[in-house]
Amino acid sequence: MSDILIDHADGVLTLTLNRVEKKNAFTQAMYTTLADALDAAATDATTRVVVIQGHATVFSAGNDLRDFLSGPPISGDGASPVQRFIAAMAQFPKPVLAAVCGPAVGIGTTMLFHCDLVYAGDNAAFSMPFVNLGLCPEAGSSLLAPRLMGYHRAAEALLMGEPFMAEAALEVGLINRIVPPTEANALAQTQARKLAAKPSASVIETKRLLKQSQAAEVTQRIAEEFSSFGRMLQAPAAREAIAAFTEKRRPDFSGL
Repeated sequence: MSDILIDHADGVLTLTLNRVEKKNAFTQAMYTTLADALDAAATDATTRVVVIQGHATVFSAGNDLRDFLSGPPISGDGASPVQRFIAAMAQFPKPVLAAVCGPAVGIGTTMLFHCDLVYAGDNAAFSMPFVNLGLCPEAGSSLLAPRLMGYHRAAEALLMGEPFMAEAALEVGLINRIVPPTEANALAQTQARKLAAKPSASVIETKRLLKQSQAAEVTQRIAEEFSSFGRMLQAPAAREAIAAFTEKRRPDFSGL
């Protein structure tokens, strides 16, 4: 069975992360599937809304580190699978909804900054542990997190890399509503169908106007983050963090 399930009904394209046995950790192949689906949906008149959802127990553990290291995650031309996916999310012209339950780690959280509506289970736990891996923020989160959450809360989330729960995410505006985990996907579907029934041109223009003031800035920041991320991925701190993960030990950053 595919790691990404794709369903299209009533104007709603649903992309379900379906690698639950690996906590929906993203592989390069998953990024490619998601990017291809979003690119196609952007110009498909039968797709009016997109929903991205996981399982009631987990949204995503972030990148599959072994897969991440097996091939270059970042390319100079911006054509790597993860870069294509983030660009597709940032530039997508139609509403994108997410249903998030359980852990949402790394890109599992940062991708939500590009969603228009986010519904979370009361078991949702968001984290951006890039510093803990010797890396830096991605997906425009160094720009969007402070704007949404306020500087000090964003700094705590990005510098400490510790999880924050659904209640905190609701308070800072990262999510729209908290429901029991078994109801999150259904709520996102209900809201998506409400949007799909509205005049598409009005919905698209409203989203464009909402995003217009920061669109160019977000694109520039994503590129800057990727440049730093690629450089830091080769540095000693990231190599130590990844080695510690694979060896199941605490990393030693003394002197780094």
